[in-house]
Amino acid sequence: MQSIGIIPARYNSTRFPGKPLHLIQGVSMIERVYNRAKQANLVSHLVVATDDDRIFQHVQQFGGEVIMSSTNHQSGTDRCREVLDIAENKFKKSFDVVVNIQGDEPLIDADNINVLIETFSNPNIEIATLKRQIFDKNELFSPNVVKVITDIHHKAIYFSRNPLPFVANTTENEWLNQLDFFKHIGIYAYRADILRKISNLATSNLEKSEKLEQLRWIENGFSIYAFVTNSDVFSVDVPEDIKKIESLIINNNIV
Repeated sequence: MQSIGIIPARYNSTRFPGKPLHLIQGVSMIERVYNRAKQANLVSHLVVATDDDRIFQHVQQFGGEVIMSSTNHQSGTDRCREVLDIAENKFKKSFDVVVNIQGDEPLIDADNINVLIETFSNPNIEIATLKRQIFDKNELFSPNVVKVITDIHHKAIYFSRNPLPFVANTTENEWLNQLDFFKHIGIYAYRADILRKISNLATSNLEKSEKLEQLRWIENGFSIYAFVTNSDVFSVDVPEDIKKIESLIINNNIV
């Protein structure tokens, strides 16, 4: 199975301009993401997808593979779709699976990438992602933490910024004692043909309501499977998050 890992990296982030190039303990964020993703041995090719020449030049300088993409994409999924076509032409091969790797998670777990790729041995898998159990009430009720519920086969039923499911006849303080809740870990893997199909879909009503792109896919009948991981996600959304990442690196002796 041929797979490609694509790391979308934009310079013009609204809350943190130039984020991919920001240094974390002397190493840029995009280089940290790239180096950790490269440890996923099931990724056949790994590329950074950017629309900015500064990022393009930087990735080349540290020895990474990089592809320039359009500035007009509305999402990382759309950028991955374009880069898939460019990469297949560049490498003269077809890819079976595409992994969309978040470019603002400098501590990404390579094992999670391998797990997602392995799931495609099941021919029923169209799109795969990850979920992690919630143990903290603040996470459960935060609209910034996306929740997911799945059926017994790991197929996602719905994603929401609200807690899912609602627990009747008990107080919110007891919800975590009554049921297992899961937050969505925002890494996706797609079959190449499915990525091409979903990138042509129009924005859906559920997506507009929750501001979650994956609801567009569900609303149009595509299947998303969410598998459990014990690895947490540490993403950088604003400059203040850098200190948290640096503390984790220092305390855990991460290179």
